[in-house]
Amino acid sequence: MTPEAFKNWRKALGLKQKDAADKLGLKKRVIQYYEKGHRDGKAVEIPKNVELACLALALGYEEYDASLVASSDEAS
Repeated sequence: MTPEAFKNWRKALGLKQKDAADKLGLKKRVIQYYEKGHRDGKAVEIPKNVELACLALALGYEEYDASLVASSDEAS
């Protein structure tokens, strides 16, 4: 996920940086780093788990619900 895509995600959901931080369990400063793409001149990568959390929030999932996932017994 690029910094621009991250910022677009946040804005598309109508979230302020602080709101996004709260929903992702991060500090507002980290959101700012992700949106800039760098911190102190060094590149900042958005971790895969944050990308996946962004997807879940975009799809309307605020919390993990195991009942939405078929168990391995049912999938066989």
